[in-house]
Amino acid sequence: MTRRRPQISSRKEPQQARSTELVAAILQAAIQVLAQEGVTRFTTARVAEKAGVSVGSVYQYFPNKAAILFRLQADEWRETAELLLRILVDASKPPLVRLRTLVHAFIRSECEEAEMRGALSDAAPLYRDAPEAHEARGTVDQAFQAFLEEVQPAASAATRALHCDLLLTTLSSVGQHFSGSPRTNEEIAAYADAMADMFCAYLEQPARD
Repeated sequence: MTRRRPQISSRKEPQQARSTELVAAILQAAIQVLAQEGVTRFTTARVAEKAGVSVGSVYQYFPNKAAILFRLQADEWRETAELLLRILVDASKPPLVRLRTLVHAFIRSECEEAEMRGALSDAAPLYRDAPEAHEARGTVDQAFQAFLEEVQPAASAATRALHCDLLLTTLSSVGQHFSGSPRTNEEIAAYADAMADMFCAYLEQPARD
C-alpha cells in the first residue's frame, strides 16, 4: 500500500494587502514556534495561537503543518538562491573571485541561521521528495551550470554536470556540518577561505573528459 504524502502546497496565495499581512504573521509565528519549541511540538494550533489568529484563518492558506514548514523551507531556499545568483552573475568580477565571494556568503548565511536550518532539516522527511522541493532546488543548479560553462568552456556537458554536483553537494554538506556549532567571525572567515581555496584549485585543473 502506497503511503499518502501530506499536501505541502499552499491552498491559495494572498491577493490583498490584508491577506498578505495575515500570511506574513502566520509565517513569523511559525518561525518563532519552530525556534522555541522544535519540530516535534510544531502544530497548526500552536502557530495560530502564537500569531493571534484562529486555526481556521491558518487553514485558509495552509492545509496542514507540513505546508507551513515547506513554505518556510521554500522561502529559505529562495532567499539563498537569490543571494547566490546575484554573486554568480556579477560579470564585473572574475569567475573565481565570484566563487570565493559565494563561498563566504553561503557559509556565513549557514552559521547565522543554523538553529532555524537545523529545525527545518529535522522536518525534511515531510517534504523532501515533493516536486516543489526539487523545483526549488533546481534554480541554483541551473545557475551553477551556467557559471561552469564560463569557467570551463572546453569541458563537456557531462564533466560540468559532475563538477556542479560535486561543488554544490560539498558546499551544502560541509556548510551544514560547520554551522552545527557556534562559530566566531574569525573562524567563519578562515573556514570559508580554505573551502574557496579548495574549490578554486579544483576548477583551475584541466577538465578530464
